[in-house]
Amino acid sequence: MVLIAGAACVVPLLLRLDPKLATGIAVAGFAVALGAWRRPLPAWLRVLLALGLAGAVFATMGVNFGRDTGCAILAAMLAVKPAETDSVRDARSLLGFALFAPFATFLLDQGPLSLALGLIAVVCALIAMQRLSDLESGELFDETPWWKRLASTGRMIALGLPIALAAFWLFPRLATPMWGVPDRAMSRPGLADSMSPGRWEDLMFDDTPAARVRFFGRTPPLTAMYFRGPVFSEFDGRTWSRGRWATAYPAAPVADASAQWDYELSMEPTDRRQLIALDVPLSAPSNAYFGEDRALRVSRPLDSVTRWRMRSGKVARFGDATLSPFLRARNLQLPEGFNPRTVALARQWRQDAGSNDAAIVRRALDWIRRDFGYTLASSLAGRNAVDQFLFVDKRGYCEQFSSSFVVLMRAAGIPARVVGGYAGAEFNPVGEYWIVRRSDAHAWAEVWSDGRGWVRVDPTAAVAPERVFDTIADRAATGDLLASLQPMWDVGDWMLNGWNDFVLGFNADRQRALFRPIGLGDIDTEMLLMLFSLVALSCLAATVWLLSRDARERDPLLRAWHRLGRCYGKLGLARAPHEPALDWAERVHRARAGGDEALRALGVRFSRWRYGMRPGQPVESLNALLRDLRTHRP
Repeated sequence: MVLIAGAACVVPLLLRLDPKLATGIAVAGFAVALGAWRRPLPAWLRVLLALGLAGAVFATMGVNFGRDTGCAILAAMLAVKPAETDSVRDARSLLGFALFAPFATFLLDQGPLSLALGLIAVVCALIAMQRLSDLESGELFDETPWWKRLASTGRMIALGLPIALAAFWLFPRLATPMWGVPDRAMSRPGLADSMSPGRWEDLMFDDTPAARVRFFGRTPPLTAMYFRGPVFSEFDGRTWSRGRWATAYPAAPVADASAQWDYELSMEPTDRRQLIALDVPLSAPSNAYFGEDRALRVSRPLDSVTRWRMRSGKVARFGDATLSPFLRARNLQLPEGFNPRTVALARQWRQDAGSNDAAIVRRALDWIRRDFGYTLASSLAGRNAVDQFLFVDKRGYCEQFSSSFVVLMRAAGIPARVVGGYAGAEFNPVGEYWIVRRSDAHAWAEVWSDGRGWVRVDPTAAVAPERVFDTIADRAATGDLLASLQPMWDVGDWMLNGWNDFVLGFNADRQRALFRPIGLGDIDTEMLLMLFSLVALSCLAATVWLLSRDARERDPLLRAWHRLGRCYGKLGLARAPHEPALDWAERVHRARAGGDEALRALGVRFSRWRYGMRPGQPVESLNALLRDLRTHRP
């Protein structure tokens, strides 16, 4: 039972480690448990195992002593710990150390699965500790029904639950993690600050949610759900990147928003500071700011679930009436010596169209719509990647379409830039919100039009609109077995979103506003500490009272002895509260005709167990004494 409980404690931690490393630790732990089943392993072998697992951890995660490496070392050492477990004391030590594992898991993940597995681990550890206690006392624990042990463990957890809830709701929240390092989100993909061939492929194969959007009032059509992320204006021939100057300029103005949408956006944890918003955002929410390109950013990584109330709209003009010389130059910039065929074609189109920029845009889209196709299996890009895509491959995905289109526009003298973000969303009818998945990651273009400012142009949608707004429901219609389970996914995501709302989204702002509905307004840190102290002391007092009430009757030996006394009480021979066991048994023996030798023998055995045996006396099984006390009849 101890080994099972230890394994249950390590499982949630292993699920958050590198899969190969976690598998190695699990296999090593299983082998150690089998090898040490009869007797402890030799000291030299234990040292070799510990060093080997530590080396595997550092080889996988690098030689550092951060939080992730510390958690992996903890799992590795717990895998070796059974090798030196030979006594009850060793087993209790193993369980004590193993309980650190589910709590360390919460440093890496705070999801409902980690909580459920952690709770199971704690229950298993407490049951194992009860069995160890029975073993030390001599009681054969196999005679106790499992449901009684589970109920006893449940009572212990129930006693600690009120103070745990008080700590969650009332203990003042910190603005940054106590352990001083970023959250586990540092390993989750997000929209990068640059775009190069193949950079976003991992996102496109990841169907996990990136954000959830709940609209209040009007909902835009699906084809208008472009969620604006980073804007790329700098190009070196291969990689697009954000201009560092973007944050030094005020946000480009917007005018005449004919349609507006009010919504709340819930961002999943990511490793970036880039916030997304429905195109075009009309104002920046609190704690976020615009660049010149109206791309929203925040001051620290979005490494936890965050919620943002936003307003976006369909605008008639995005930008000033005229583009400043600096911005025009930055959005016409192309590196020298790259993609000569594309540059030559664009110049030819300019000669044919004269000053008609719209004609060049239409010509490019018509060409793409007629001759190009969509695929994720694109070839490796060389130095002249745009030339290769436009004149050789003519197959690709959004990165190549948007990049090549913007290069073509710039070469033709039209200011243009690439916009990254997400396109499309999927409606969850259970929670009545829209899910933006990481696989919805998309890149499109913006071109400058005199009088209208920046105008969105999506060349990928021109050739494959179904790929831009593809959803799991669409895949279900094609017979995808996993996608056909969409109703189950909807319920699961609704439950996960509720967890995010109730637990992960409970931040310092919501804590301060906790008592606002009852008219107390925002509560400061001192008041929260006072309330937490009062509730914690009340919970501790209640726990002490519950544990002290009839505390002696919790002893199974005392219960059996008192039950026997009540049986004799029906004969008028009840034991007085002050009367020692041996004196009472002797009195009953003298009072009864023929005596009561069986009671006298039980009194001696009870006294030995209750008050200690003399040296040299054999240790009697507690269960045997309990059985005789329960079956004895006056």
